[in-house]
Amino acid sequence: MPEGHIVHRNANDFNRHFAGAPLDITSPQGRFSESAKLVSGRKLVKAKAVGKQLFLRFENDLVLRIHLGIYGKWAFREVAPEIHPEPIGQVRARFSNLSWLADLRGPTVCEVITKQEARKIEQKLGPDPLNADPHGVERDRFIERANSSKSAIGLLLMNQDVIAGIGNVYRAEILFRAGIDPHRPANQLTKDELTEIWRDSVELLKIGVKTGFMITRDELRTKKPNKSERNFIYKREGLPCRVCGTNISIEIMAGRKLYFCAGCQK
Repeated sequence: MPEGHIVHRNANDFNRHFAGAPLDITSPQGRFSESAKLVSGRKLVKAKAVGKQLFLRFENDLVLRIHLGIYGKWAFREVAPEIHPEPIGQVRARFSNLSWLADLRGPTVCEVITKQEARKIEQKLGPDPLNADPHGVERDRFIERANSSKSAIGLLLMNQDVIAGIGNVYRAEILFRAGIDPHRPANQLTKDELTEIWRDSVELLKIGVKTGFMITRDELRTKKPNKSERNFIYKREGLPCRVCGTNISIEIMAGRKLYFCAGCQK
């Protein structure tokens, strides 16, 4: 499942290539045809990402909400005017203008809603580390929600109502970098520990937006490392920890694979 940095990159692509002008929207697959008519031909005002959800706001105050889920994917491409290639595969929705097109395949959610409905969904979601927070309001909202829960912090970081945009990779890497046992109840973490989790989430996701990769090893940020080298512990079960040498552990937590180092995360 794409994590928050990918959705923010998608929002940036929409704002760069489509915002400020009418957008043609079709459904080659057919499943989105009727809804597409509600916004096709309307000016796209702005694309906004909140966690793993993308909101496209149109001039008629309707919003297209998209959640890629596990299988959803975007394909952006530059095209010659009036010459658009035939869709390949099951394209739920195609977005196009004279110069660009974006094909959406396999999303969990693709629906047109009102701006009021969109606002309610956004308010329910947890704070997104990638959205502006100059006064620390969103950071404090995360700390408050985490401190009020007895759930393991490793479980809570995957809860989009607590913090939006964190997935399995960032969950594992952020807790490793903080030296925090993923099994610790969230309400037993100190304010300083939760503040560090938030700060590191902001930093790592920004790197993800910039590079397109989830790079969590500081020494590799200016390079283009192989996939197997980008992280400290993710998908390295049974291999020695890059820091202490303890073999990386893996278990299932709430149906998802949890990676951690018993030596570093005591």
